[in-house]
Amino acid sequence: MWWRLIDLKIGIIPLPIFVVLAILLTVLVQEGEIKPDGPTMIAVLVMGGFTCAEIGKRIPILKNIGAGAIFATFIPSALVYYALVPPQMVKAITDFTKFTNFLYIYIATIIVGSILGMDREVLIKGFLKIFAPLALGSVAAALVGTLVGTLLGLGPYKTFFFIVVPIMAGGVGEGAIPLSIGYAAILGVQQGVVFAQVLPPVMLGSLTAIILSGTLNSVGKRYPHLTGEGRLQPDSDEMKSSDAQAKSEAARGQIDPATIGAAGLTAITLYLLGVMAHHLVGLPAPVAMLFLAVFAKLASAVSPHLQAGGFVVYKFVQVSMTYPLLFAIGVAMTPWHELMAAFTLVNLITIVSTVATLMTVGFVVGRWLGMYPIETAIVNACHSGQGGTGDVAILTAANRMALMPFAQIATRIGGALTVTGTIIAMKWIGA
Repeated sequence: MWWRLIDLKIGIIPLPIFVVLAILLTVLVQEGEIKPDGPTMIAVLVMGGFTCAEIGKRIPILKNIGAGAIFATFIPSALVYYALVPPQMVKAITDFTKFTNFLYIYIATIIVGSILGMDREVLIKGFLKIFAPLALGSVAAALVGTLVGTLLGLGPYKTFFFIVVPIMAGGVGEGAIPLSIGYAAILGVQQGVVFAQVLPPVMLGSLTAIILSGTLNSVGKRYPHLTGEGRLQPDSDEMKSSDAQAKSEAARGQIDPATIGAAGLTAITLYLLGVMAHHLVGLPAPVAMLFLAVFAKLASAVSPHLQAGGFVVYKFVQVSMTYPLLFAIGVAMTPWHELMAAFTLVNLITIVSTVATLMTVGFVVGRWLGMYPIETAIVNACHSGQGGTGDVAILTAANRMALMPFAQIATRIGGALTVTGTIIAMKWIGA
């Protein structure tokens, strides 16, 4: 009976362990002993993330559109805003999230593991093809979003520069902040004033992308011919022997702990190389890491055994770290009042039409190019996400975490091009 009880889980947490942790954390809060150290934060984030996700997964209808990811991200944000989380816990989570930078540990292992688990031919063709639906979708979304906002009375200038562009700018750190700095310099106003205007569309656009991607996941279950369940396009008829060996070893559980550890360290090493590349040439570290991982895969620089270890690390991180990470993001990086500020009917219609157009064009163009349309639509959705955190939430809602490498292209490269081109355009128009 005890074994049956301990096999009942909330997310990955056995029910008796959940109860014990809840009691312990309550006592630690009362004693003022919540610290931003690893063991305490693991307990807090795992409990918070999986509890919120479990609530979302049990709500009818909403559970089919990615409610687990939505609840894990936005419930903690609301709880912080309404002072329902102890201030010391908020501070500890915020300090831990910002100082450890474990978002990039997550992204590094997901990118490297998913790339090493891909077939080489599919990888090459996918990276070459994905730019077409992304570029066409961005142009169409800009036109449709601006037209809708203009018809609703916002005016083309405000709609394009302060609603549509922020949605596709690549998130907060890489999008809204540099965008607001550029706008402020051109318009001669304070950067903080501009930032307050461009941040709400970023957040609401990301929420829209999460909901629509979760909806596409349900569509894929009803119409399986439209989806590759995480594969961007059909595999080649003859899979390369190294890819087959890696997947076979991972599936049979023939990977020793040392290989798993080596694969995790390989992912971290590639990320640090990406950081170095950022300092040398200015390329964002996750993008540089992405290209390095692709090069390592195509050059067969990683043995099939280590590739299998990378795939195991990827699955472990996906299962155990996703919802705790989203919970941390909700507490530390998602201001609830900014999200609520965007909830006017006119803004909402404009933002939804922009994101929906971006995804619809991705769906159509992807199908025309021989890719799975649901996957290409979801990759395009990441172009309207809240940076790396948005990618995690969108792909979690869609149950397509294997698309993370392509999502990073949409977010980082697509966002950088959007910000650069928009600032040039505003300066030209202003002149």
